[in-house]
Amino acid sequence: MRVSGAQAGVEAWVNRIKERDMPVFGRTVQEVRSVTEDDMASTARLSRAILQDAALTTKVLKLSNSVMFNPSRQSVNTISRAIVVLGFDLVGNIVLSIQLIDALLASGMRERVVAEMARCFHAAVQARTAARARSSKAAEEVFIATLLGRVGEMAFWCFGGEQAEQLDAAMKARPDAKPEELQLEVLGFRLNSLTAALARDWHLGPMVIAAAQPPANPDANEKAILHGYRLAHAVEGGWETPAARAALAEYADYIGLPLKDITEELTANAGEAARVAAQFGAEEAARLIPMPKGELVDIDAEVAQINDPAPDPMLQLKILRDLSMLLAGNPSLNDVLQLVLEGIYRGLGMSRAVFALQTADRAKVVGKVALGRDADKLAAHFAFPLDQRPGEIINLLFAKSAPIWLKGEPAAGLKLDRLEAVTGQRDCMLAPIVAAGRVIGFFYADRAPANPPDDETWQGFLHFAQQASLSFQHVASRGAVKK
Repeated sequence: MRVSGAQAGVEAWVNRIKERDMPVFGRTVQEVRSVTEDDMASTARLSRAILQDAALTTKVLKLSNSVMFNPSRQSVNTISRAIVVLGFDLVGNIVLSIQLIDALLASGMRERVVAEMARCFHAAVQARTAARARSSKAAEEVFIATLLGRVGEMAFWCFGGEQAEQLDAAMKARPDAKPEELQLEVLGFRLNSLTAALARDWHLGPMVIAAAQPPANPDANEKAILHGYRLAHAVEGGWETPAARAALAEYADYIGLPLKDITEELTANAGEAARVAAQFGAEEAARLIPMPKGELVDIDAEVAQINDPAPDPMLQLKILRDLSMLLAGNPSLNDVLQLVLEGIYRGLGMSRAVFALQTADRAKVVGKVALGRDADKLAAHFAFPLDQRPGEIINLLFAKSAPIWLKGEPAAGLKLDRLEAVTGQRDCMLAPIVAAGRVIGFFYADRAPANPPDDETWQGFLHFAQQASLSFQHVASRGAVKK
């Protein structure tokens, strides 16, 4: 009787979540699965499904360029390219994960939802590492399954209403009791049963079901998921606790390596999990992932990266056409430079872009317009003396009249302290604006460290800077330069 009652309770919750609480997500699952499960479906069909949502498109492109899903750092500027580089199924699963996280962060008992989500992101990264260590060919699938393996728990905390409040009160009153036991007492069923039922109904795949309800004899991938969850849960009390050390030892034993050889990677995985959570849009969850001593992650920077524009080759072409049309009229220098700056920022998908001009007395160069994160603040502080200080990057740019791409360790003798004090980071791209053979200013652009520019971006940056110099000369030759 208890079993049938539990089943009825689970079925009632599944129907409620599908029909009342998350109907849009259910339709998204159907649409994506109809494509990914169709052997005859085309890349174009999946691309169209994603491109209907601009915010979703941006997140998919950002994740497609991340180290987590694209370790070879192949440039991905379009959804079609993402499908080629990452694969049809992985892009489909990323889409479902993004949509699910967005839906679950919308309402409910946010503290419980976010805590569960943080645990799942951490577990997913650790599980993927374990799968790779065991030479699994499905490490990305393991990641997604671990991430979605508590969807029932998260949906319940999000939409559970009065019953969620009752379970929350019971867990707070009896912190030493097993959550599963309290779930049976309050709800009549375990929440992992709800996850498994939703996974079946939404066709999330057998690995998600196994993540929710591990089989008696789990395979290698399912064991990787189990160890990911155990480790993520154990370190919530601290990385130095007996529970954490035991979980680390079990994990090391599973992958067949000495703990001392993998400790650094596993602790670094916590930082990677926080970065991935932020890239998925789960900022609060990212902040809850327990960090080992010395592991620091700039969550604000990771979140800001999600809001950065994605590279858009078509927009680049459009802005170049707009520039030609603008020059046919009687534009000011600022109009020209503003349009080029937009091409650099939006067309190339940069985090920040600035154009700066030399002052009338040629004593310094100051920012005129900035685009991107904290643009007003950046423009207000973007000022550098032109004092011929040896090795100083801005003086060097004016002296050499050549573009500079700063990445990695700077060359010996190169001084970046002034620039870094203003921009807050070292890696960036600089290109001079030249008129009548003299540097009159420059363009600055950077990206978040998690998504550095590639050679294609660099070439695009150089092209826009060159067009700016040519346009300035064109405007000047017509006597139409306006201060």
